[in-house]
Amino acid sequence: MAVPITSLQTLQTERLRLRQWHAQDLPAFAALNADPEVMRYFQATLSRAESDAIALRCQSLIEERGWGFWAVEERSSGAFAGMVGLHTPDAALPCSPCVEVGWRLARAHWGKGYASEAAAASLRFAFTTLGLEEVVSFTALQNLRSQAVMQRLGMRRDEATFQHPALPEGHWLAEHCLFRINEANMKF
Repeated sequence: MAVPITSLQTLQTERLRLRQWHAQDLPAFAALNADPEVMRYFQATLSRAESDAIALRCQSLIEERGWGFWAVEERSSGAFAGMVGLHTPDAALPCSPCVEVGWRLARAHWGKGYASEAAAASLRFAFTTLGLEEVVSFTALQNLRSQAVMQRLGMRRDEATFQHPALPEGHWLAEHCLFRINEANMKF
């Protein structure tokens, strides 16, 4: 399992910076969390208070262990694009205990390859700095865009699906697929 590291980590790619959260990120993060299209494969859009709570939790976890779901900004413009990074899920999943790679970007930043680019940087960090043997990602079966990102990263889908324990039985998003990757399978 991943262990804390001694300093806050900032990751950079050719176009992106994955960094600690700032107060000025909160309005843009709230806007993307209130966007029905961005939140299509989540139970609901989020209020400003709910969105702020997630950002502050992400910030706290990064302060505590040096990594997590980082705020993502474009290096060229400094524009906030969303969040990407690593997380240890609380829910009892078929792969628990585990570290997941995940992303949530504002719609204005879709279709640019940012999710793949930032997730690949997160995976490199997971394998080279944290020394993880495996990282997972999961999503509702209907979320084909996220599954495409997982495939581009070199992640391999488990044959079996699972019912996400945080969703009510029978919910249209409850059935999830699970993808896994180790360092040898990375495509980036």
